Amino acid sequence: MSVALEILALPFLACLVLAGIHAYLGLHVLARSVIFVDLAFAQIAALGMAAALLVGHPLGSDGAYGYALAFTAAGALLFAFRRAGAVHGMAAAAAIPQEAIIGIVYAVAAALTVMVLDRLPQGGEQIKQLLVGDVLAVGRADVIRTAAIYVGIGVVHGLARRPLLALSFGGEVRAARAWDFLFYFTFGVVVTSSVRIAGVLLVFAYLIVPAVAGTLVSSTVRGRLIVGWSVGFAVSVLGLTASWAWDLPPGAAVVATFGAVLAAISLARAAVRLVARVRDEGPRALASIGAAFSSLVAVAGVWLVIAPGGDHPWLDAIERVAPPVMTAFLTPRERETLAHSRAAIARGTAQLEQLRVLEADVQFGVRDLDPDKRERLRQFLAGRGEIVAGDRMVVATLRRHARQRQRFVLGLPLASAGAAAALWLAHTARRGSRPS
Repeated sequence: MSVALEILALPFLACLVLAGIHAYLGLHVLARSVIFVDLAFAQIAALGMAAALLVGHPLGSDGAYGYALAFTAAGALLFAFRRAGAVHGMAAAAAIPQEAIIGIVYAVAAALTVMVLDRLPQGGEQIKQLLVGDVLAVGRADVIRTAAIYVGIGVVHGLARRPLLALSFGGEVRAARAWDFLFYFTFGVVVTSSVRIAGVLLVFAYLIVPAVAGTLVSSTVRGRLIVGWSVGFAVSVLGLTASWAWDLPPGAAVVATFGAVLAAISLARAAVRLVARVRDEGPRALASIGAAFSSLVAVAGVWLVIAPGGDHPWLDAIERVAPPVMTAFLTPRERETLAHSRAAIARGTAQLEQLRVLEADVQFGVRDLDPDKRERLRQFLAGRGEIVAGDRMVVATLRRHARQRQRFVLGLPLASAGAAAALWLAHTARRGSRPS
């Protein structure tokens, strides 16, 4: 546990820094309906970095960062002037959505970046690192520098909160073009700094998901901000913990956790609304949900009949809980082979887990192995993995044999019962929705 805390402490602090500023900026982005503007700014910054490399500045130097900020300022000017034209009634500008302009800017910046990189030796790998990021590799100086930049931008937004909030949420502001430029420029600086340590995918998740969660839960800007910060904090803890516990890529683990938390919030809101409907209308309010579920049952039954070799996750889940549902459709010899293969998978998986823990300890410097032993470890992992994969193929083949025999015994009754229930419940739901 102490090793995990030591390794994850700085990535966790970096994630908290990202959550603090991006949850706030996400409210503006969501209100302005410019959801993908951070991707455009990330690509503009990458173009600036590529230009800096072309003239001789190393990636990560102050000169390269200056180029990125200069290109970001140009993008901010473009977005600010274009939005001002749309707001002030210029027909051509008003007819084109802001998202279309953002997409065009992203595409053009990406194309120019490719053209510049074509002139650079090994330039692609450096820009790839800029766009992908590696939150595990973040250093103390990176966190401090990024936090200082964000504090400065937070102060600017705090002083200018009234005009900036008015612009985002539909108010009237004098010198709107100047305030818009201030927003887009500070936003671009944040994205340019964030992408360097976390990559585009993680930055986008920290920007949008907390803002969406806040909007689902609260109707006020302050409430949305509190919810967004809370979600960002919780996801940072859960995502990085899951990354360590299950040996997952940290950025992907955090983004997936964002998705899971947002889904949980949406389900909770749907459950609250459903409880209110049941309280007002009685059990009949559940008829439409029952009809939808019954339709899925009917589709599952039809799919088993016409494609027994396809994926049937519902049947896999039932067989894990009640193995006889599958083994009853196998011959005695097939059942014996199945038991042998599953036992071999369990042993091989346990050995692989132990070896992967050892490999992770070596990778993070917890244990030391000489090069010869590292190579043997790698080869043993690969060999054991192939053996486990072979046993899993045997199990999959036996499962397909069972599916061929289950298709009519289980599939047809399931399809018939599901269709009949769906029709009856749909009729009940329609009858309940008619005015009395």
